[in-house]
Amino acid sequence: MRRTARLLTGTALVVAAAAPAYAGDTGRLDVYPATVTPGGLVSVNTAACGDKGAATGDAGALGAGVFALAPSTHQGEAIGQFRVPPSAQPGTYEIVAKCAEGTRQVTGDLMVTLSAAHEQVQPRGIMKTGVGGAFGPDPVQTAAGVAALAVAAAGGTWLLHRRARGDGI
Repeated sequence: MRRTARLLTGTALVVAAAAPAYAGDTGRLDVYPATVTPGGLVSVNTAACGDKGAATGDAGALGAGVFALAPSTHQGEAIGQFRVPPSAQPGTYEIVAKCAEGTRQVTGDLMVTLSAAHEQVQPRGIMKTGVGGAFGPDPVQTAAGVAALAVAAAGGTWLLHRRARGDGI
């Protein structure tokens, strides 16, 4: 227990010492929404590029390609948008933004999930195999088939009954 506490404290100190010291919280890329389904629209913003700074975003890991982040009046942030491709697979993807002036780069994570409609799709309708089926698209044909089977069954039963009595065919 004590060893685990020391390990966690040491790790926290190393991470804190290694983190760059920037004024405010400008060293990140905010992704909204953080969780999205394929086909959804994602907005990203960062204050890392300064008041007038623009940036180029890269969502290539996701398959969405490159997009632009333009300066906005909202607290000196650069803002951009991209659409998640409909073919995107579930998982966590890193989104990167590089400032136009300088070599500053910030990253953010985007989680792609499948909605309930995508998880399990129940089949509907009829299957066209060429063999036919009892529940075809035409109820008149289905009723005619059932009636023909009923007549055949009744006729066969009547013939077997006559034969068993010895009346002949």
